[in-house]
Amino acid sequence: MKLRTGLGFDVHKLVEGRDLWLGGIRIEHTHGLLGHSDADVLIHAICDALLGAANLRDIGYHFPDTGKEFAGIDSKILLQRTTCLLKEKGYTIGNVDATVCAEQPKLNPHIPSIKSVLAPLMNIDEEDVSIKATTTEQLGFTGRKEGISAYAVVLIEKL
Repeated sequence: MKLRTGLGFDVHKLVEGRDLWLGGIRIEHTHGLLGHSDADVLIHAICDALLGAANLRDIGYHFPDTGKEFAGIDSKILLQRTTCLLKEKGYTIGNVDATVCAEQPKLNPHIPSIKSVLAPLMNIDEEDVSIKATTTEQLGFTGRKEGISAYAVVLIEKL
């Protein structure tokens, strides 16, 4: 058995007039994230971690923001496609540990729903998906409520 780890990071700017999508669910908020797709920073960080672990480059390589087919795309589709890319290379996902950094909205009430959406997309149990939320104590762009960032670490295995 071969084990590999990957680290992913993503950030998007908060703007008025867009829906806020995090972990595949829509969260009520006054602002949403700006991006070519639905700008789901959590899913994007997970995709980058998975792709990196499998030495498959990054999310921008596979799903470029210059591609019209990805304009406004639901990031759940990107995660499903990323999972398929790993499967084609002989990998399965062991677990995901991710952290979302946001001053607002409060994310803890949404974590069970996020886990229930993400786990099936990666063909893993909810028990193997850890999602955490934190603030930056009002420091930096996150603290000023200018954007949201996410980090993800994954373990993949090849039998």
